[in-house]
Amino acid sequence: MKKKKIILSTVAAIVIFLVVYNVFIKKKEADFTLVEVTKGNVIQEVSETGQVQMGKAINLGFKNTGTLQKIFVKVGDNVWPGSSLAKLDTVQLMIERAETQAALQVAQAKLDQLLAGATAEEIQAAQTDVVNAQVALEDARTQYEESLNQAYEDALNTLDGAYLKGSGAFNAVSTLKKTYFSGGDQESTTVSGKKTAIEILVNALKTQIDEAHASSTNQNIDNALATAKNNLSDIYAALNIIRDLTETINYTNAVSAADKTSLNTERTNINTALSNIINAQQTISLAKINGQTDLNTAQGNLQEVQDDLALKLAKPSQANIDLYQAQVNQAKAEADLLDNKISEATLKSPVQGKVTKINKELGETVQPSLSESVITLLPADPYEIEVNIYEEDVVKVKIDDPVEIKLPALPGQIFYGKVISIDPAEELVEGVIYYKVTVSFGNPPQETKPGMSADVTIKTAQVNDVLTIPGAAVEKKAEKTFVQIFKNEKLEETEIQIGLSGSDDLVEVTSGLAEGNQIAVPK
Repeated sequence: MKKKKIILSTVAAIVIFLVVYNVFIKKKEADFTLVEVTKGNVIQEVSETGQVQMGKAINLGFKNTGTLQKIFVKVGDNVWPGSSLAKLDTVQLMIERAETQAALQVAQAKLDQLLAGATAEEIQAAQTDVVNAQVALEDARTQYEESLNQAYEDALNTLDGAYLKGSGAFNAVSTLKKTYFSGGDQESTTVSGKKTAIEILVNALKTQIDEAHASSTNQNIDNALATAKNNLSDIYAALNIIRDLTETINYTNAVSAADKTSLNTERTNINTALSNIINAQQTISLAKINGQTDLNTAQGNLQEVQDDLALKLAKPSQANIDLYQAQVNQAKAEADLLDNKISEATLKSPVQGKVTKINKELGETVQPSLSESVITLLPADPYEIEVNIYEEDVVKVKIDDPVEIKLPALPGQIFYGKVISIDPAEELVEGVIYYKVTVSFGNPPQETKPGMSADVTIKTAQVNDVLTIPGAAVEKKAEKTFVQIFKNEKLEETEIQIGLSGSDDLVEVTSGLAEGNQIAVPK
């Protein structure tokens, strides 16, 4: 019994140890490996099995539309690989190539300038611009203050004039009341009330103007202008009522024409004073708007030149370097594309053979070779290889692409050829679309027989000495490409731009990474 207890205790201890080991001691194995970004060559290949055939006539045409400018051969001529057969007009292509080359030079110059940084002269000029902008800002601020102060000073003078006009109106009404409206009738009572009202309005205006003079603050002047506008409007209305009373039945003949004219003059004076007050308010408002606009413009100009100076003093960011490099790459790609079009404007023989037919004449417009033939050749080589290429791969294949050939019947030997034609018509094989590609078979061994199987590897593209990473590390999200880069002891998602994808799972990186960076590759 004791022995059984010892065994159970031992088993329990082992179980506890395993749990502790797995939970606390044993480290969780990473589900990725780190791979360094290196420079290398990326080769894109298409491999397929075909069949050896007797040599057949080859229909040759141009890859691009154009006007046939020259024909270098005639029917019966013998030609060799690379012999020029015909040529399209390339004037427009050469113009576009010159424009593209200029754009490439500009893009490269911008990148070089960014990497080199600003010169001492450029920095000095930028510093001078900052000083000038600071002076301009102070000038704008001074001009703003002076214009606004002048507007308020003129407004004080306008207020003084308004008070004088108001006092003149009050004196005229006082005289009129004393002379004509001193009785107890309705007209006299009304004139008496208006006289009192005018007196109150004028005194209130005087108080506001005195405060504006005493403090000379813009707010007090604004308050006085607002009071003057309202009070002058009320005085003008009171004068209108009194003037109407002078034309009533009881007073139209009693009030003299001279006193009526005097009353009209006071009304005109008050109306003029009111217009002057409104103009003063508008002048102040305009001074504020114009001054603030000029001030904002000067501040914006200062900020702009300060930013420019900071940019010249700062080192270029990786984002800017990547952007400018991408512009260079884009311009180079456009130049390369035009170079290819110019090169492809000359139709060359892919094989040694004899011209058997010329299908076009000078000056005719030709279409790409998939739709029509320009020249027909009969190859000198007795054999060629026909191979069906899957539709997603055939778009990578081009005429003259180099080909590596292996014959299962002759193991251990490698032969070489190149693509000489791509059939534009599709072939349906078990529901899958293929296109027939013909490969030249130069110097075939004597043992070669028609119908033999041939394993061909077509090298469709290659870039050398470029940044490369495993394709498994690449992740696509919303038409963007990312990798996980190992930085500061952790993985960070980084957007990159990729170029050629190789057949050996290597991918070209055009921007976003640098040689030596470590990236995660899922296991």
